[in-house]
Amino acid sequence: MTTEITISLDAMGGDAAPGMVVGGAALARERHPNLRFIMFGDEAEINPLLSRHRALRDCVEVRHTEHKIMATDRPSQALRQGRQSSMRLAINAVADGEAGGVVSAGNTGALMAMSKFALKPMKGIDRPAICGFLPTLRGESVMLDLGANVECDQDNLVQFAIMGAAFARTILGLPRPTVGLLNVGEEEMKGNEAVKGAAAVLNEAELPLRFHGFIEGDDIAKGTTDVVVTDGFSGNVALKTIEGTATLFSQFLRRAFSQSILSKLGYMLAKPAMMALRERIDPRHHNGGVFLGLNGISVKSHGGMDDVGFATAIGLAVDMVADDLVGRITADMAHFTDHDDARDRAVAQ
Repeated sequence: MTTEITISLDAMGGDAAPGMVVGGAALARERHPNLRFIMFGDEAEINPLLSRHRALRDCVEVRHTEHKIMATDRPSQALRQGRQSSMRLAINAVADGEAGGVVSAGNTGALMAMSKFALKPMKGIDRPAICGFLPTLRGESVMLDLGANVECDQDNLVQFAIMGAAFARTILGLPRPTVGLLNVGEEEMKGNEAVKGAAAVLNEAELPLRFHGFIEGDDIAKGTTDVVVTDGFSGNVALKTIEGTATLFSQFLRRAFSQSILSKLGYMLAKPAMMALRERIDPRHHNGGVFLGLNGISVKSHGGMDDVGFATAIGLAVDMVADDLVGRITADMAHFTDHDDARDRAVAQ
């Protein structure tokens, strides 16, 4: 018998909430019949939407609150004034053990601050990181940090590597994922002290990963490594650059195919291939940023997603709960700490 999994949802977070949240939940339920939801938000808005989805009638509990976090709210403001908000109550359901994970398309800063406050960082993790998927020439890669920590030292980067590798093993099914540190060059002498220090530690660590070494910006799209590790400043800039380049390329193609009758005819001939490309890079299929390093699963959906994209984020949360990602990271961190302590004792002797 399949184990039942409960996911709490911030029904009021996102540009098209709560419709997008309910629709996404319905799609996710079709893919995961063992799934149940606790939805937090305004029941006057949620219940009419639920009535349209027969698949959700027996697997959703709605908990009413009229309070929600706005996109303009600062994280500190959300922490102080949002205790009864749909976002905070959804996170609390995970902290209280009622749900295995939480998904929200609301304010990123507020979700990170509230998740860190309610779920608390895991033992051995100094700073939680935002982790996400990127399409590559080889399939998909995992990248972190995507913006939670602007400045990082070598210990933070090593912890990111351990968490990212555990995430890749859980979600991508890779027994020993390759890990690369994003740098300004592949040579050992390049980079700042944090990057070089982290590389030295990862080269010697006994972990369920293969440390590739340094990688450069173009290696991200190539898929040179399964996991890309960097500080939040560089990671966020890289992510936004990739998103902007994809938009630029799409606009260039659209203009090129609409310039003349011949180019329009060419598009008709190439349409099947173009649709396949569109499907491959569709951000809805890569949606979901994960706050790694917390004692609980917290997933951030892009605020502008539709039902399909939100269902992807829910599916990501389900996979992490089912495969006990938090337990895997805890075990890997304990193994690394024990090995590191033993090495320090040997050096001292």
